[in-house]
Amino acid sequence: MKVVLQRVLESSVKIDEKIHSQIGNGLLILLGIGKEDNAEDINWLIKKISQMRIFEDENGQMNRSILDVNGEVLIVSQFTLLALTKKGNRPSFIDAARPEVSIPLYNSFVDELSKTVSTDVKTGVFGADMKVSLINDGPVTIVIDSKNR
Repeated sequence: MKVVLQRVLESSVKIDEKIHSQIGNGLLILLGIGKEDNAEDINWLIKKISQMRIFEDENGQMNRSILDVNGEVLIVSQFTLLALTKKGNRPSFIDAARPEVSIPLYNSFVDELSKTVSTDVKTGVFGADMKVSLINDGPVTIVIDSKNR
């Protein structure tokens, strides 16, 4: 699994011109699920994300986690994170999991993170045409791949 964590002041997902989900201060998580991913990847990522110290303390140092700041979370599925770009100019998505695999893993990721953080976890809609907006705080953007531990 690959995730892009973005520390945000606010973020939202629109579907068909209507706001589906929105958050204030917290994390926007873009989640890409590969065909080799499983529950072990979810557990490792949840622990890593929930303890990642990317929020500022009173001295302006990144010493606080999403748990420490009671931040909100928005998770958006994004298979394009699995793009292979080595050959040619058209990305290949052969490493991305098919929906029958990725949907249950996506739902499990959302459920497990919901159990870990103290605020409601908001989501996009798997497979929908979404318009994601954000105000990146910092900017702080971090990429994590569960296969590169």
